[in-house]
Amino acid sequence: MNTPDLPPLALIAGPTASGKSALALALAERADVTIINADSAQVYRDLRILSARPDELDMAAAPHRLFGYIDGAEACSAARWATDARAEIAKAHDAGHLPVLVGGTGLYIRTLLNGIAPIPEIEPAIRAAVRGMAVDAAHIALRQEDPESAARLAPADTTRVQRALEVVRSTGQPLAYWHQRRTGGIGSLMQLRPLVLVPPREWLVQRSDTRFVGMVESGAIDEVERLLMRRLDPDLPVMRAIGVREISAWLHGEMTRGEMVTAGRLATRQYAKRQYTWFRHQAPEDWQRIEEPLTPYLTERLARQLIG
Repeated sequence: MNTPDLPPLALIAGPTASGKSALALALAERADVTIINADSAQVYRDLRILSARPDELDMAAAPHRLFGYIDGAEACSAARWATDARAEIAKAHDAGHLPVLVGGTGLYIRTLLNGIAPIPEIEPAIRAAVRGMAVDAAHIALRQEDPESAARLAPADTTRVQRALEVVRSTGQPLAYWHQRRTGGIGSLMQLRPLVLVPPREWLVQRSDTRFVGMVESGAIDEVERLLMRRLDPDLPVMRAIGVREISAWLHGEMTRGEMVTAGRLATRQYAKRQYTWFRHQAPEDWQRIEEPLTPYLTERLARQLIG
């Protein structure tokens, strides 16, 4: 980060409802910036409300990029987003703007900064076999075939355990082998100015609860109805977004409205908790953590810090 000869790149990261967008807009009041989305739900055009995408007024305050630019019928990968983000960062620099990454998707941010591991395509038969295994059995197998990954991953972390196991079985090499061969990362090419917002959990829970109720009351139901009319593959990311499944269940008569709101609030809390844990423990140690809620004074100080 102490590389003033490199082009600057600001990063505002953290869990949902932590105040990232508000800080980015405060920064836009003080400098020429381009705000670049780094949230995996906000890339989808269909999820303006449920992804808490900035509204038209906020987006008019500064150039916003990679917000709502992908149709929900597509699945956006971290690799695709990183390619698009690199292009937008370059355009911002060319325009004399400070690019500001804003989002809570750790995989997206890590892929952009550290690069992509060149893991070959997984053999379909191996993927099917691994994903058909019981959770405990998959972790036991991983301990035998990739002990390093098994030691790092909790047995209940089904998705990552399956991924590690299918990689070692399909390629003959553990995940660490491929991660050491990452390519395309821009972290070393930028003067990175990272901030991670990790306010108190109780404060975050209250904000998350209020946010989901507000979404339901301000058009999220219509948003889900439009999605359902498209009859998209239920396994697409847009169909698995927080709120979509809960509101869909209510629309189909499988929940009461109260049950839907409770389920949506719980899903939002759980998602925020996963993000909170990732940014507290997985983000680089030298990234500054802000552990208190944003106040006008703190927002002003952090904005000036990001401007440099």
